[in-house]
Amino acid sequence: MPKVSSVIVPYACYLRVYEPLAAFQEPERGHWARYARRPDRPSYQDELRRSLADLLPTPPVPVPVHESDDAFVTEVEGVLCVCPWRTRLRGWQALGELAEELPPPVLDAVLPPVVRRQAAQDYERWRERNPDARPWIRTATWQVPLNWFVLVSDEERRYEKGTGEVPPMLRYRTPMVQARRRVARALRALKDAIDEGPLIDGLVDVGRWLEEFHPRSLVELDYGGLVHVLPAAELDADHSAADVAEGIEALRHGDGEAAGEAYGRLVERWRAVRDRRSAN
Repeated sequence: MPKVSSVIVPYACYLRVYEPLAAFQEPERGHWARYARRPDRPSYQDELRRSLADLLPTPPVPVPVHESDDAFVTEVEGVLCVCPWRTRLRGWQALGELAEELPPPVLDAVLPPVVRRQAAQDYERWRERNPDARPWIRTATWQVPLNWFVLVSDEERRYEKGTGEVPPMLRYRTPMVQARRRVARALRALKDAIDEGPLIDGLVDVGRWLEEFHPRSLVELDYGGLVHVLPAAELDADHSAADVAEGIEALRHGDGEAAGEAYGRLVERWRAVRDRRSAN
């Protein structure tokens, strides 16, 4: 496949679920089994380049015409696990969230209203035929949602600085059963300490999403393009999962001061990242 662009857009991070082949019905299971044997499987950057290519035409193509038959593949304790891209479904969902990210004049310039209306109508018709569809990948821009860090532990953190043409990488991987257990424990602690809030709402939402997948799945939190806007020293010192775990543990023991300190470190770290969004 020819390279569309060598540019890496430095704003997206990802939460992915890799399901074992047993979770898929035929003929999809057979497709993924054959796909995993391909030596030319696309990479993380290939997925990004393809999405960027769709935005180049006039008018742009915000949602692919056909669903992707690509996936990310990994092996967990000898079991082949697959994370389908589902770029068409994710495109529709991202389009619905774009109005919250961009002012109307900017949104209209990037994606004209007629393009957005047509995409919304296509999605509505598709949802009627596929009411139970859900993505294997969630995306966030210019931040890692704090509730994502609840799913992982600092011991599962893997950071590589990158050398030459190899980009840096920061990610966490954890078994599905561990992710679900951490969500449940965190929700108990948060609900005992506070009545409501965005962290609880986000955690409930991501917990429901995880319940849709096979219990032997793998959960991956990947900083993605965020590693390209953060200095190496900041990435090396970023232990957000540890801060989240420390804050929740403090709440569990009624130590509001320690919980506030951990939360303050997180807010300061990720506010600095979001500030880069509007920097020249």
